[in-house]
Amino acid sequence: MRATGAGEHLRRALAGGLLLGASMGGGCAKLSPDGGMLVVETAASSELGQEVKKINSAAEAAAQSARVRAMLARPLTAAGAVQIALLNNRALQAAFNELGVSAAEFAEASLPPPPTLSLQRIVGSGGFEIERQIVQNVLSLLTLPRRRQIAQARLGQAQARAVAATLSVSMEAARAYVRALAAKEAVKALEEARLAAESASDLAKQLGETGAMSKLDQAREHAFYAELSAEVASARLSQVSARERLIRALGLWGGDTKFSLPAKLAALPAKPRAIAAVEQEAVLRRADLVIARWEIDILALELGLARKTRFINALEVAGISKTEKDIDPTTGEPDKIKRRGFELDIEIPIYDFGEARVRRAEETYMAAVNRLLARAVDVRSEAREAYQLYRGAYDIARHYEREVLPLRKIIAEETLLNYNAMIRDVLALLSEARARMNANAAAIAARRDFWLAAIELEAAIIGGRAAEAAVPASTPGPPRRPAREH
Repeated sequence: MRATGAGEHLRRALAGGLLLGASMGGGCAKLSPDGGMLVVETAASSELGQEVKKINSAAEAAAQSARVRAMLARPLTAAGAVQIALLNNRALQAAFNELGVSAAEFAEASLPPPPTLSLQRIVGSGGFEIERQIVQNVLSLLTLPRRRQIAQARLGQAQARAVAATLSVSMEAARAYVRALAAKEAVKALEEARLAAESASDLAKQLGETGAMSKLDQAREHAFYAELSAEVASARLSQVSARERLIRALGLWGGDTKFSLPAKLAALPAKPRAIAAVEQEAVLRRADLVIARWEIDILALELGLARKTRFINALEVAGISKTEKDIDPTTGEPDKIKRRGFELDIEIPIYDFGEARVRRAEETYMAAVNRLLARAVDVRSEAREAYQLYRGAYDIARHYEREVLPLRKIIAEETLLNYNAMIRDVLALLSEARARMNANAAAIAARRDFWLAAIELEAAIIGGRAAEAAVPASTPGPPRRPAREH
């Protein structure tokens, strides 16, 4: 629908609307100096006890590289690995750049819609016509406060996504660190077992030469040594792979990959972590649920906007100034005429009065609500599962430390005494040595599984879970063989 005329009141209303829009948007037009990073930095400090920083210049990049190299000069700790990943992982920096884009979009959305200036000049028959128009989208101007709220909610969601990316990088670095250190410790234990098996194989050969050991028993000892050598080679390959995964998680390359790791995994805590309401903590703190809640807030604002504007799709007002110059046919003198007016464009959805648009917004909103409720159910279950695996892994690792390994030590000492007293033969001594090797390998795997379970518990509560969230099965130790009966 269109109307033209010279109504002064409408021109004044348009001018007033432009001034109002300028005053409303002027205070929000500035870009955020931190690019929305303050929320991310606060979350990293409170949830992880670590520091994150967005790199904005070559000088900042050089400073962070120097800091990372200083941390790599010492044996790498678990906390150090997480901190290096947060400072050095470029994929995380890309997530921070995306947050900066969202902050810029929010600043842009806070501005009133810019007017459109058009100029038209037509020449012919000795005269000309000039038409000037300033067109303002009044509907966008009137809905500016609601659109600013939507943009602000989108910025909040972008900040939640950046927090989720930070948590994901930190958890992956922690997982990779535990696996790399456990692989190193396993190689060392297997290498020590291989050396012992080599000595046993040489002893079996010597006993066979004297006739004190049968060919069958000799073959068993030689086979055990050969199988254990293959296990050592396989464990070394696993160690290389685990270390490379850690290097990728830390974002390292070149000479920085030559860092050193401690000799073994940290000892178990004196007591396991007790969480009275693990489900409630996860529902309140999980980053993916925070993102989903922001999505619902955005859709609720968009639904309200759709309802308020359902009867008008577009509303534009144009101020028109027109100048005409022509030659008077009777006098031959130029005749100049100036005209002013306005033009109003209104698009009305007369076929459904916006019902389809509102219905689409309603269904989209309810779909997001149902997805959030479904995700909350999953989060509760994941938190319970992670806590049960954590407690179970702690009990298993503690059982090896307090029961299995001390008993194996006693058995080994008593078997050696019996051998020296000629109560037991050498086969019993060798068999017990193999059993103790197996127990040590299983204890290392149990301690590794506990620390991985502790990471997964934290990820289940605050976010950053991996696709393979369950605690992996224990890595098999040296090949087992039934002990001989004597």
